[in-house]
Amino acid sequence: MQLGARWRVGDPPHRSVPPTLHDSIALQEAQHPGAASWTLTWLEGRPRCALDDLVIVTLDAEGRPALISTSSEHSIPGTDPDDDDDDDDWLS
Repeated sequence: MQLGARWRVGDPPHRSVPPTLHDSIALQEAQHPGAASWTLTWLEGRPRCALDDLVIVTLDAEGRPALISTSSEHSIPGTDPDDDDDDDDWLS
């Protein structure tokens, strides 16, 4: 089990963040100067570093840095919890 962590923008990434993500984290801080903090969580053994509610910096399946936008205008279709698409009608 891996525990998450939080750190402020401008501080070095938490010690458990893989060094391969450090450049991506610095880039996102520069692109979002009003952001306040990072939250590190782990999903299926991969780090997920969320900058406020703006972006997530993580590793893809090959171990390369990847960026996930969490803003609604860049959301991935089908992942919006407010999506009214009734794909699960068969459950009724």
